[in-house]
Amino acid sequence: MKQLTTKQIAVTGIFLALAICSQFFKNVSVFLTGSIINLLLLLTVYYAGLGCALLLGVITPLTSFLITGSPLIAAVPLILPGIMLGNAVYCLGFCFLVRLFHKGTGHSPILVITVRLLAVGFASLVKAGVMALCIVKLLIRMFGTNLPEKLVNVAKVQFSVVQLITACIGGGLASVLMVRIKKEALEKSV
Repeated sequence: MKQLTTKQIAVTGIFLALAICSQFFKNVSVFLTGSIINLLLLLTVYYAGLGCALLLGVITPLTSFLITGSPLIAAVPLILPGIMLGNAVYCLGFCFLVRLFHKGTGHSPILVITVRLLAVGFASLVKAGVMALCIVKLLIRMFGTNLPEKLVNVAKVQFSVVQLITACIGGGLASVLMVRIKKEALEKSV
């Protein structure tokens, strides 16, 4: 196993701090917080590597619960691993597709961003689908039988449509930022 570099640790720490700060705004808008988290997940994939992004994807649901205290997660704690799984699938899907198709772009900025945007779209669909199946169709049906119907309906939207929208927004922004902030520029400044 390859050791983490100082740059990877620093970038991951900065992105984790930004993620935690954004979670304080979750009660303002889940679209704001969710988009920022997804943005940071993909920027972490790009600047620090897949392993660091997976770590961030595991930590952020925990910090979110500690900060906001979601009643749904309090009632069904197994939702947390479902969110972590969704984050992992998002990072893995994006990373896989970008690596698969990046070689054919010839490093043309238009082709590179197009590949990234297509990867974001695919990864967002898969994330929303996995979370809907895992959390809504499985976990809430099995362990949330005593939940009020209103909370179940909120969960159905939160863990499907909202995840799709925020993953697309965050991933789209990340794709643009990856073009604007070159890896080399970051390496020279660290």
